[in-house]
Amino acid sequence: MKRILVINPNTSESVSSLLQRHIDQALSGGTVAAQARTVTARFGAPYIADEVSYQVAGHAVLDAWEAERQQATRLPDGALIGCFGDPGLWALRECSPAPVTGLAEAAFTEAARLGRFAVVTGGERWGPMLQRLALQLGFASQLAGVWTVAPSGAEMAADPEAARQVLAHACEQALAAWAPQAIIIGGAGLAGMAASLQPACSVPLIDSVQAGVRHLLPLLGLAQDAVRPALAAP
Repeated sequence: MKRILVINPNTSESVSSLLQRHIDQALSGGTVAAQARTVTARFGAPYIADEVSYQVAGHAVLDAWEAERQQATRLPDGALIGCFGDPGLWALRECSPAPVTGLAEAAFTEAARLGRFAVVTGGERWGPMLQRLALQLGFASQLAGVWTVAPSGAEMAADPEAARQVLAHACEQALAAWAPQAIIIGGAGLAGMAASLQPACSVPLIDSVQAGVRHLLPLLGLAQDAVRPALAAP
């Protein structure tokens, strides 16, 4: 049984619980010999929404890994950074013997296979931050644009029905503006939203949390297609 450590880089236990629930559902949907455990950052912001909290979150990711290394009798077989922004990604890869990925890297990789893609996410300051991350990860030419909405991912997770209305409108706006071949619904707090929005959208919607699991499995020597999207793409 492969063990996955999911690191929530913010201090919100509710986000950690949401991550754990959706990742458990993803892993139970197939015949995956893997289990996940989510840990919460020991310091930082309740929600990562700007450059300052993003930089602190990168430190918190390394702290969480070091705490695991000191306490565990066996290190995880892989690590998933549970933030759509992947704070600390390269630093954690440098010090971890296990494969590491983040929600953004995984979702960008999956969406790029379909063509040019857009991102819909919560928190207005994430726009330029995600544009920069796409450049660093090598997806700048395939990222059509980032459409941010005012509520944060944490706020939308607290009111899913209102969030669906906001996100549905944002997807319509992104389609009209950029005509992408796929749209990523990005953010740990938005886990599960893509499935409920998909019937009304004409292009595939990618759940960044599911994408994170699918991207990590082959790195652990497990079959990627054991975890399938909640809804088939149109």
